[in-house]
Amino acid sequence: MAPSTGNSSTCTKFQSSGSEEDLKVLMDQRKNKRKVSNRESARRCRMRKQNHIDDMMNQVSQLTKDKSEILTSVNITTQHYLKVEAENSILRTQIVELNQRFESLNGIINLINTSTTNGNGAYERDCYVNSDENFMNPINMLYLNEPIMASEDNFLW
Repeated sequence: MAPSTGNSSTCTKFQSSGSEEDLKVLMDQRKNKRKVSNRESARRCRMRKQNHIDDMMNQVSQLTKDKSEILTSVNITTQHYLKVEAENSILRTQIVELNQRFESLNGIINLINTSTTNGNGAYERDCYVNSDENFMNPINMLYLNEPIMASEDNFLW
């Protein structure tokens, strides 16, 4: 009986060996499956990362283009602003000059009107203010063709 017990013991050893080998094969399969799964996951992760980088590079390119367009627009607007500001300064200076000329002309008219009297001591106001001869009067001719000069030095702020 001993030999049959030995055979069953040997058979159990082979069965347990077979089970261990099956278990080892099964574990190796799981290990390989996990490796494949990890590789696939890593590949997907690299693809997502590359797609993200590509998207970011496209966004950088678009933002750079937008920045360039905005800077061009700002430069054009600044140039236009400076031009209009210079024109406004010249116009302000011309206003001051015209006001001075107007005051001067009013002073001349007042001087002429107050200093001119007829033989009776009355002022001959209407003949100077309303006559066509007054228009050609040499005193008034001094201011007819005088140019209005404005320069950047005379700006009023």
